[in-house]
Amino acid sequence: MKGVASGTVHSLPADLRDALAASPTALAIWQDITTLARNEWICWVTSGKKIETRRIRIAKALSKLKTGMRRPCCWAGCAHR
Repeated sequence: MKGVASGTVHSLPADLRDALAASPTALAIWQDITTLARNEWICWVTSGKKIETRRIRIAKALSKLKTGMRRPCCWAGCAHR
């Protein structure tokens, strides 16, 4: 989907992009947060080593974005800044 913003260092992966596109509420917050914040969400989602962890993190990211959370909680942050 065109128009879904990416991060500063990390590109938006297709699975996260598709999940965001399917959730208008989460997408609205996603489009409103800074590129650095998007970068941290992307890094948090993609840093999981197992595909199941990634799926869980995508679901959690959508849930947290829907409630207005603008950055991943309880995570040290993206080491790639």
